[in-house]
Amino acid sequence: MGFKQGMVVQELGWDTDTDDDLRIAIEDEVDGDMVDGDYGNVVDNVVLWWREDDGDLVDGLVDALTDLVGGGAIWLLTPKVGRAGEVNPSDIAEAAPVAGLSQTTTDSVSKDWLGTRLVAPKTPA
Repeated sequence: MGFKQGMVVQELGWDTDTDDDLRIAIEDEVDGDMVDGDYGNVVDNVVLWWREDDGDLVDGLVDALTDLVGGGAIWLLTPKVGRAGEVNPSDIAEAAPVAGLSQTTTDSVSKDWLGTRLVAPKTPA
């Protein structure tokens, strides 16, 4: 997922269905705990757990941008097809540009979760 030691990663949308092994792997990779939405400082990346019934995806993505430093990425983690709460890929494709984000990659990040990497488009200097 591209995390590096020393990065500050904010985790949003955690619930009892999230993948603890993946969470531990991310924290091991950055060599620290993920911070929550009350962190109050800039973060290098955001891990956003999202399910179909979590509300408006555009709003969720815009909220995830609040503390994200320029050049950072949002990893949108959604249940895989056939799992409870799965999110239609077309919903992500439609919501990302409305939130000012571009989809760069989607990959299986664990047994039950897909990860979609979203970044703010680079603006010309």
